[in-house]
Amino acid sequence: MQIVYLHGFASGPTSRKAKAFAEHYGERGIAVERLDLRVPSFEHLRLSAMIDHVRKAIKGSAIVIGSSLGGLTAAHVAEVDERVQAAVLLAPAFELVARWRTQLQAAGEWEDWQRTGWREVYDYSTGESAKIDYGFIEDAEKIDVGLPDIKQPTLVLHGLGDETVPIATSRAFVKAHPKAKLVEVADGHELGNTIPQLLAESDAFLAPYLK
Repeated sequence: MQIVYLHGFASGPTSRKAKAFAEHYGERGIAVERLDLRVPSFEHLRLSAMIDHVRKAIKGSAIVIGSSLGGLTAAHVAEVDERVQAAVLLAPAFELVARWRTQLQAAGEWEDWQRTGWREVYDYSTGESAKIDYGFIEDAEKIDVGLPDIKQPTLVLHGLGDETVPIATSRAFVKAHPKAKLVEVADGHELGNTIPQLLAESDAFLAPYLK
């Protein structure tokens, strides 16, 4: 069973959680492929390209694990690719475009992004500021419409103190998907304080697939 890990926005395959999952399963002889989702580049990031990149990387039956934007990507991959047997979503960034629009309009920054075509963000992977073009939004709003319709068993892990992606979105997703399970943890969006719990919950959920 192939396992692919998908990092979040402005992150990378060497993030703390990505390495934790890879090391945890690697100790059991199970490889975790940490994909680089900064495609075609971080400045010109496209959700459609991320989904295509993941689907090309899947060679057979697979499990997708995704964090934040990577969780949204994993959900949309599972939605369209029957090779995905199960998904683990860490604070998935459901309703990303609608949430960003609301937040940035309130701050008076949405129109600036549209007008200039660029928005400055912090790149956690490099530790420096970077820019992302408005084409990311134009591409994502064609895909990020409502909650993904996943048929596969799905585990959602979400922090009760998440101020980036409200836990209410994950609650709504699980309520609408009979095969989805939500585990609420005492953490924020990064889920950095509950990694052992994330791994333990993932172990229990994925046990039938990793015999």
